Amino acid sequence: MTNILIVDARFYDDIADELVKGATTELDSRNITYEQVSVPGVFEIAPAINFALQSNKYDGYIALGCVIRGETSHYDYVCNENARGLTQLALEKNAAIGYGVLTVENRTQALVRAEVSKKNKGRDAAIACIEMVNMKQKFGV
Repeated sequence: MTNILIVDARFYDDIADELVKGATTELDSRNITYEQVSVPGVFEIAPAINFALQSNKYDGYIALGCVIRGETSHYDYVCNENARGLTQLALEKNAAIGYGVLTVENRTQALVRAEVSKKNKGRDAAIACIEMVNMKQKFGV
């Protein structure tokens, strides 16, 4: 049976809640088991998944969070390092990761992408994770 770990960044609680709702609804509809852990922000998602990889408990991982552009270059560092860290885990440790980290200009864009009644990017990340787990199984990884 497939077991997934959802790692959600809580910097924007309401957006994270909606992303998680989209992901868990999709997993529930497929009878896939999952656990959820929360981290303070998007920067901490990759390290949390790296810790979890050591347990060999999970077949895949769903990364959920949001970064909204501000007045400084901090946005660019957080977005780039998150993407780099998750890609590194996928390539170097064969982690099946569904990427659901929103990188947006404003709160309105974030809500449109997060809400289950709109773009539902939490669901999309869950689907991507499931497909990557299946891909690993197909190739015997």
